[in-house]
Amino acid sequence: MELKFAKLMSVAAVVTGLAGGALAQDYPYRDITTAVVWGAGGGTDTINRMIMAEMEKHLPVSINVTNQTGGVAGSNGMVYVMNQPDDGYTLVGLSESNVTAAVQGGWDKKFDYWYPFIVGGSPDLISVPANSPYATLEELVDAAKAAPGTIPAAASGAGSIHHLNLLAIQNGSGAEFKFVPYKGSAPGQEAAIAGEVALVVTSLAEQAALIEGGQLKPLAMLTPDSVEIAGMTVPSAFDSYDGLDKYLPLKQAIGFAVHNSASDDIKAKLGAAFEKAIAGEAVAEWAAANNYDVGGQYGEEASKIFATLEANFAYTLQELGAATVDPASLGIEKP
Repeated sequence: MELKFAKLMSVAAVVTGLAGGALAQDYPYRDITTAVVWGAGGGTDTINRMIMAEMEKHLPVSINVTNQTGGVAGSNGMVYVMNQPDDGYTLVGLSESNVTAAVQGGWDKKFDYWYPFIVGGSPDLISVPANSPYATLEELVDAAKAAPGTIPAAASGAGSIHHLNLLAIQNGSGAEFKFVPYKGSAPGQEAAIAGEVALVVTSLAEQAALIEGGQLKPLAMLTPDSVEIAGMTVPSAFDSYDGLDKYLPLKQAIGFAVHNSASDDIKAKLGAAFEKAIAGEAVAEWAAANNYDVGGQYGEEASKIFATLEANFAYTLQELGAATVDPASLGIEKP
């Protein structure tokens, strides 16, 4: 009996030792999963698959990318990751559009629940159908001023980054367009090509193929810099209207996040791999080929960017009557 007891104690000691050894291993010692809140093939999904492949090169494990879609403003995916341990083995792939989930009732957290990493985004621009009578932004704005609220404009859904950019150009130029919401950038662009709307505001990455194919005619970038595409120079709207920098630029912020409650070691390990990946030629080449600007912010710097976006989005939605939750009740300060 004593011999059996001794053997059991010996086995228990081995098992305990193995468990303790596993717990003592440095992060990460097993594969990581990134759950993207938007669908496969979209901008957030594509960027996450690219950056995770590059980060893998600087980590001893693989990073698997899956999709957890649905809910309000990507809330299903965020709730899924929120319910996983904060051990750094489940990341969430997200974008600036997710900051509206709380004020739209998708979940009850401010965006500072996350510790974010921003890979980058594509700048927005105003384009018109190829056969449009408007050749410049000034011509379009003058027409809108002459007949306020009559020129239809597509810019995805109410409260989207593209809608906010449309509102910004209105505020900065004094024009007033007739906003027509669509369920995403692609339907809005198709509406412009079909002549259902007179202009569309979406990102350069989304419009590039249509511009190169001669279906859309770009009038102005909604960022301080001009852009070369399809053998033409797209000027900056900043060149035409003084004081536009009061409202613009509002840029995409696409990337991923870990629980903010994760340990400093986890954040540091992810941060180190992220910095190396962002600095690599592969990311720069991918961004240039796909009309994206590289960000590279993470932690406190990225959190400040998302906080600004969260405030702008939340109160814009409230003013439009599209917020079901008062931003102030979530602790979101009015910008």
